[in-house]
Amino acid sequence: MDVVARLKRGVSRQLSLGSLSKSRFSLRRQASLDPRLGSASRFTFGRQSSLDPNRRSPVRGELGLPENLDATMRLMFMACQGDARGVEDLLKDGLDVNSIDLDGRTALHIAACEGHVDVVSLLLSWRANIDARDRWGSTASADAKYYGNDEVYGLLKARGAKTPKTRKTPMTVYNPQEVPEYELNPAELHFRRGDELQKGTCRVAKWNGTKVSVKMLDQDASSDPDAINSFKNELTLMQKARHPNVVQFVGAVTQNLPMMIVSEHLPKGDLGSYLKKKGRLQMNKALRFALDIARGINYLHECKPDPIIHCHLRPKNVLLDDGGQLKVAGFGLIKMLKISPDRYKLVNPMADTNSSYVAPELYKNEIFDKSVDSFSFGLILYEMIEGTPPFRTHTKAPEDVAKMICLEGSRPILKTRSKNYPADLNELIQECWDPQPMVRSTFTEIIMRLDKMYANCPTNRRKGNFKLPWYVNYYDVTLKLAFKN
Repeated sequence: MDVVARLKRGVSRQLSLGSLSKSRFSLRRQASLDPRLGSASRFTFGRQSSLDPNRRSPVRGELGLPENLDATMRLMFMACQGDARGVEDLLKDGLDVNSIDLDGRTALHIAACEGHVDVVSLLLSWRANIDARDRWGSTASADAKYYGNDEVYGLLKARGAKTPKTRKTPMTVYNPQEVPEYELNPAELHFRRGDELQKGTCRVAKWNGTKVSVKMLDQDASSDPDAINSFKNELTLMQKARHPNVVQFVGAVTQNLPMMIVSEHLPKGDLGSYLKKKGRLQMNKALRFALDIARGINYLHECKPDPIIHCHLRPKNVLLDDGGQLKVAGFGLIKMLKISPDRYKLVNPMADTNSSYVAPELYKNEIFDKSVDSFSFGLILYEMIEGTPPFRTHTKAPEDVAKMICLEGSRPILKTRSKNYPADLNELIQECWDPQPMVRSTFTEIIMRLDKMYANCPTNRRKGNFKLPWYVNYYDVTLKLAFKN
């Protein structure tokens, strides 16, 4: 050790011990989490807890001992700097080895984060609590493992530390400046039992007082490459989608487990449940709903540089908001490979081919284009008019319906015979579910045709008619009766 280093150490120790001896600090354990202590401090030097959701840039390099630190903060500062002799002097003067800061961290946590083997060994010899947990539940061994301090981790394991559960995610970044802007603090998501959105991995939570829908990636799936790729793909597409008829992305949790995608919560449920309850829709509402879906999908198809093809459009993936407007959800679930400027191939065959809304190209795992969403849209439009899913009877299972539509070329027949449903609508449905992709209408065309039908809808025309006041009609009738007499 050179002269400068010895001088720094001597000054550091002199400051720490001299100020301590002259101060009124008590060298007992400083229970910083005790609410009765108004001057509790948080140690903010060096690396933070491995489970701390709020990532910050650590203060690195050669640091002088800050002034006016209490005994616990001095202990942690020396543990952070690797000053084993300074730590030992404080402990000999009576400071509790398990003293904690505002976040419940001990000197052992700090030394384990920094990888100072000699300090860790010293603290253990003074009977430091090897499994002490900070406010986020992290232990010294968990911190050592998180930061890759293998020697410290091995020492703690040899002394009986419990094996920590890994908290690294496949999307973990180690530079705090690289944490995505969309990253949410998982501590701000408050779940309540019974608030499940649907069976599976989606739940309802409150985020800053607002209800949101949270899609969780099962912790077991965190080591599944396919599940991770699907999660990343959905996240990438959702964060760039902004449209009134597309479910709004709120943020995501990618630096902690479980990983989550957070979106707006639509309490009115999905279109499938709505149709099951309401049955056949009036023409006015069917056309309005169809326009909502078409506008949402058209926006996705027009995204740059590459279109977003839903590939899984069905009533369950169309949600209803409080104002009665439909929003498209569930896109980005399927990974695809670009074959040419407008043709694609699935990276993996569809797992759910039993959906009665899937296009034949997807069912057969063939090359496809944006028209697969037009195919699904035609079947949804049929269901809104008829009030029942295509071919759905008590004897037809979904997988049988999918085979009939995709392999046998069968199409359901429009049974509704009402003057309120124009022939143009039937023609549009037939074009959408045509077996030939080139025949299917694009969503730009679909919107233009639906707009025209909606404008000519009898219900809408009546709303625009000028009606004479009742007293004018009454006067007219009275006058006619007088002439008759």
